[in-house]
Amino acid sequence: YNALYDLARNVLDPVIDYFGGIKLTYGFASPTLTGMVDRGIAPRIDQHAGCEIGRGGTMVCSRQGAAVDFLVEYEDMLEVAKWIADNCSFDRLYFYGKDRPIHVSFGPEISGEAFELTTRCGRRIPRKLKL
Repeated sequence: YNALYDLARNVLDPVIDYFGGIKLTYGFASPTLTGMVDRGIAPRIDQHAGCEIGRGGTMVCSRQGAAVDFLVEYEDMLEVAKWIADNCSFDRLYFYGKDRPIHVSFGPEISGEAFELTTRCGRRIPRKLKL
């Protein structure tokens, strides 16, 4: 609960206050839910599992915190990403394209790292992004 609250307070609330409403495309994902998703997710590192404990008794994602993917309709998502980088504390930000949802997490590291993810040969390739 605290991780989701921190994400909302530090990232989502400021974005909504500045841009207006958002369209949430992916939020909390329990191990049961991620087991139903065929591909394209990385529960051990993406923070969508929050602070959930897995079958082995350890955290699903060691980064802890929480993550969300969202879109601000009718906005260039690169501009939204830049605004977040300038105005919010966050852990990781993944940019997929100007008209695609962005992934933002908030966790103990608060690294402020941003990556552009491009697809080549069916694989997502991260590239450090300077915002």
